[in-house]
Amino acid sequence: MLVALHKPYSVLSQFPPEPGPRWRTLADFGLPKGVYPLGRLDADSEGLLLLSDEPGLNTRLLDPRHAHRREYWAQVERVPDPDALRRLERGGVDLGDFRTRPCRAQLLDPAPSVPPRDPPIRHRKNVADAWIALELTEGKNRQVRRMTAAVGHPTLRLIRVRIGELLLGDLPEGRWRELDSTDRRRVFSLLDCP
Repeated sequence: MLVALHKPYSVLSQFPPEPGPRWRTLADFGLPKGVYPLGRLDADSEGLLLLSDEPGLNTRLLDPRHAHRREYWAQVERVPDPDALRRLERGGVDLGDFRTRPCRAQLLDPAPSVPPRDPPIRHRKNVADAWIALELTEGKNRQVRRMTAAVGHPTLRLIRVRIGELLLGDLPEGRWRELDSTDRRRVFSLLDCP
């Protein structure tokens, strides 16, 4: 079984609760028994999260050798100029513990139509914001946020909108659906997976 969930903001990509302040977890969404997340999204990130009950699928999907594409929309402070986008794309953005691989980066103009976040992002009266799309083939911890900050555009909101060729589309926040064979092919379009 392979399931797509539109993970909301402030939800952990795990089933067991964390000690301390109450975070929502995947246990709050009535997901099928036995599924586990394939990869993760941080609690402050939103969007497409895959879950499965198939052993070994996580390794095959996330193995860096497959360079599996993931697309994120990031709302960032200030409008990035072409040089900032080129720096993101070329790769080699030094994040301290590693250098990023090349990726695709573009300004989304007009901005995408996305539902408001609860709670809303912080707005600064004298600082514009913009949306950019980033297509990565790697997924290190908080990588998109670290990349945009490294080029001078801190991320305010982050939504994963695509894995492979599978789009988040109009799946409502907090809802999930089981993927059919066509959707599975979209996820595994770059792999030799069933």
